[in-house]
Amino acid sequence: MSTVTDLTGRRLQAVVAAEQATARMPSLVAGVVRDGDLVWSGHHGDHSGSAPPTRDTQYRIGSITKTMTAVLVMQLRDEGRLDLGDRLDRHLPDVGYGDRTVRQLLSHSSGMQSEPAGPWWERSPGVAYEDLAAAVDDSAAPFPAGATFHYTNLAFGLLGEMVARMRGESWREQVERRILAPLGMDRTSYLPMPPAATGYSVHHFAGTLTEEPAHDTGAMAAAGQLWSTVEDLASYARFLVQGHPDVLAAATLGEMCTPQSGSLAGGLSGGQGLGLRLVPGGSGTLAGHTGSMPGFLAGLLVDRVRRTAAMCLANGTAGLRCEGLPLDLLAELERSEPTVVPAWEPTAQLPDGVRDVLGVWHWGNTAFSFSFEDGEVVVASLGTGVVAHRFRPCEDGTFLGTAGYHHGETLQVFRDRDGHVSHLVCATFVYTRVPYDPHAPIPG
Repeated sequence: MSTVTDLTGRRLQAVVAAEQATARMPSLVAGVVRDGDLVWSGHHGDHSGSAPPTRDTQYRIGSITKTMTAVLVMQLRDEGRLDLGDRLDRHLPDVGYGDRTVRQLLSHSSGMQSEPAGPWWERSPGVAYEDLAAAVDDSAAPFPAGATFHYTNLAFGLLGEMVARMRGESWREQVERRILAPLGMDRTSYLPMPPAATGYSVHHFAGTLTEEPAHDTGAMAAAGQLWSTVEDLASYARFLVQGHPDVLAAATLGEMCTPQSGSLAGGLSGGQGLGLRLVPGGSGTLAGHTGSMPGFLAGLLVDRVRRTAAMCLANGTAGLRCEGLPLDLLAELERSEPTVVPAWEPTAQLPDGVRDVLGVWHWGNTAFSFSFEDGEVVVASLGTGVVAHRFRPCEDGTFLGTAGYHHGETLQVFRDRDGHVSHLVCATFVYTRVPYDPHAPIPG
């Protein structure tokens, strides 16, 4: 297993120490993952309630739990048992907000209220689903469906019940059997297992500690119940980067990392995928989630391009930068030990039909180069070198757009009577070997 250098470890420890002191956390543990390995972990502050914390000490992870609920939903989708466009009432006919879709619940764009009716669920003993559903009233929804990002714990309580009904197995059992066991996360659990930190709140002026409640949240468990460790979250981060054959494919995780909703207030500071929070940083966009429950705060972010991740766990109710600290740890790792990009490798075998579309093509008078890189045809401006489109070869001889304006569109190849490629067409855009080729059907 690889590690960071002593100097890098010292710098990472300094970042954690500064955060613990500023945020006044009784204890704070953190870790950094690179290429699937937990290459560094550290702690600052020994007030975890028992022995000094380690990478194996459990803390409550709060809403990081939601990402696992989303994984269970996407497993059902990949099995063809539901569609993300399904209305909620197709699977839960006895609850309000039935006209909202599964996708909207996952992406916090359903417009539904943030919390279930009744006492504050995070600080109260959990109730059964029947009691939760009976109190759900959609008549006072804060927003219309799809209008904006509006974070909702209630949505994930309902999603937890949905997956339970569809499999005839509780949400808890599914998390344990379908996620934790395959990933080897044996220190992540529904209820705390020693060694586990005690949750505290810190008096603002006196600096004294008050022990916080840690209830079983019942029907809202899918929104924030779980406990975990730095070691186990490192395993989970590895999964979020590369997928796992017994949990979810990497392609599905990529779909979960695709922005689905945002808000005017949030602007471009972040967005929401399918159960995953998206923030700018690192190689471009980081994915993960933060967590908060009485007495506990947590954060986990992964950089799927650089194959790195950072997580933090603390036993204080408020003050920790759950998103900012992982961002800082990843930035420090990159400054100290920059990512080494994979070596360029020559093309071993060119897929059928690709050679005929390589070279220079024109859209009107504008020239583009079509080259083959990493299994895709890359279309770049011949003048600026900026990549405009990417296409993946398909078995039927067409090419599917994977990035750029033509994302999701099909590039078709047209040949003349002699079998030579005469022109290309993608969504009415015609590409020819010479500008405005008179032998090609160019509109206008």
